[in-house]
Amino acid sequence: EEPAATIVERLKDVCTCEGEDAVFECRLSRETAQDAQWFLGDVPLQSNEMNEIRVQGTRHSLILRKVTLEDCGSISFKVGQHSSVA
Repeated sequence: EEPAATIVERLKDVCTCEGEDAVFECRLSRETAQDAQWFLGDVPLQSNEMNEIRVQGTRHSLILRKVTLEDCGSISFKVGQHSSVA
């Protein structure tokens, strides 16, 4: 049983202008096979043409492309029992 990863670098609030990309980053205590999930409000996000989700070792990033006013809201990152919100 692998120990659960914890969030060591939490999300930071991002302010951006309409039409620009918004980048959110989080760092975990260790690389993990656990499911990590990004949310906009209560909606789980997937990697697609509007959102890019990247994992590089312990660093997890979310890029919201060409944001609009509808993208305004809380972004959260959850892994296991841990979460961070911006």
